[in-house]
Amino acid sequence: QVQLVESGGGLVQPGGSLRLSCLVSESIFGADAMGWYRQGPGKQRELVASINSGGSTNYADSVKGRFTISRDNAKNTVYLQMNSLRPEDTAVYYCNIVVRIFVYWGQGTQVTVSS
Repeated sequence: QVQLVESGGGLVQPGGSLRLSCLVSESIFGADAMGWYRQGPGKQRELVASINSGGSTNYADSVKGRFTISRDNAKNTVYLQMNSLRPEDTAVYYCNIVVRIFVYWGQGTQVTVSS
C-alpha cells in the first residue's frame, strides 16, 4: 500500500508564502502523475496543480502565477510552493499519486490564510 504524508501547512497572513511537501513511501519515478487538491469549508475538493511523468504541469486558473508544483524523484517527494496567499486559499490540501489505474491520497494538511 502506497502511503503519502503531507506537511508544511499552517497559519499564514494574506500575501505570505508556504511550501507544502508530500512524501511518498515508494519511488515516484514511475508515477504517471502527481497532484495537489484542496477542499475549502463547504466546498468540493478541487484540483490545484498536477505534474505528469514528463514534467508537464497544470494549474487551476485561481492559482496560476502564484503556485508552483514540482517533484523530486530522488526524495520521493512532490512540492507545492504557494506565494501571494489569499484568504480564499484556506483549505485542507491533499496530494495524490496516480500509478497505472491506482490512485492514492494523503491525509491532508490544513492551510489557513488569515490576518
